[in-house]
Amino acid sequence: MGTDELYPPDRLIAAQRATAAAGLDALLLTPGSDLRYLTGYDAHAGERLTCLVLPAEGEPTLIVPRLERPAAEASPAPATGVRIVDHVDGTDPYPLVAAALDGPVAAVGLADRMWAEQVLALRAALPDAAQRLAGEVLRELRIRKSAAEVAALAEAGRAIDEVHLRMGEWLRPGRTEAEVATDIAAAIRVTGHVTVDFVIVASGPNGASPHHGTSDRPIGVGEPVVVDIGGTMPSGYRSDCTRTYLAGGSAPGDFLDYYEVLRDAQRAAVAEVRPGITGARADAAAREPIAAAGYGEAFLHRTGHGIGLDGHEEPYLVAGNDRPLEAGMAFSIEPGIYLAGRHGARIEDIVVCTTDGVQQLNTTPTELIAL
Repeated sequence: MGTDELYPPDRLIAAQRATAAAGLDALLLTPGSDLRYLTGYDAHAGERLTCLVLPAEGEPTLIVPRLERPAAEASPAPATGVRIVDHVDGTDPYPLVAAALDGPVAAVGLADRMWAEQVLALRAALPDAAQRLAGEVLRELRIRKSAAEVAALAEAGRAIDEVHLRMGEWLRPGRTEAEVATDIAAAIRVTGHVTVDFVIVASGPNGASPHHGTSDRPIGVGEPVVVDIGGTMPSGYRSDCTRTYLAGGSAPGDFLDYYEVLRDAQRAAVAEVRPGITGARADAAAREPIAAAGYGEAFLHRTGHGIGLDGHEEPYLVAGNDRPLEAGMAFSIEPGIYLAGRHGARIEDIVVCTTDGVQQLNTTPTELIAL
């Protein structure tokens, strides 16, 4: 797919209209996923200011350090219609923001994850402007993926599936979690990812910690191992997939029983996805059968999170989220069961809500695989 499909110029126009509708005079976006979403520019985040100034009306301006101007010009940003202005080391770049706005402003939306030092510098440069979150505007634009974005997520899903299909090459008793993770990380890059975002290899009792990471613990015979991996593709869109493996031998006594409960719950939640159901209902579709089997307290987290240019973004499948799902929303379905001090399991697929149901972007088997 071309960058013009993933990062079309009309996104800036839509964002300007939404900015005006929200009562904001401009969005000010420093490096991050919002900036990339609107311009295609994967900007370096550093102490030198990079900032997209997107007025509700008028010409968008991308302010960049002079040494990074070639990268900005080589990105899709110029094709979206932004004007590029640079600043040299030793000069104050913040007056360029005020100049790009061309007049007084009452309120601006700042990138949700802007550095505090930039927030304060912009407050000083625009003392009469109230500061709000740009996410108020951009969340609604980003939450429904275009066909090109779904294709990019599907490409990422296929790439991470290739890594899971090779797990038998690396995961075996006697090797440490860290050793296995090193091999996995190399394979993530081989499949086409430009960055490795995370590698969780959680064996035995470590599998009971959803965000364990890795350690120097050797994997034991017959131990369940939770492997949660993901990365970023050249498109900027991300992968995220979890499978649970058995490292040879026989599984612990109750593990096979609750793994089947988990697998059925994950499949039920995927099947529940369609336009109109709420994020809370999708969460309940996974949670209810796990609770009915007596493992409710062992399911410690929400059922899913949105994914796109960020690994975690809206929508979230969690109790209390009564927003209905819509076609184009992409998110994980990842229930887990975690028995503290013993072991755990999680199954995760990325799915997309479609006009008539659900599209799964991860297709490797979810049966327990003994390696």
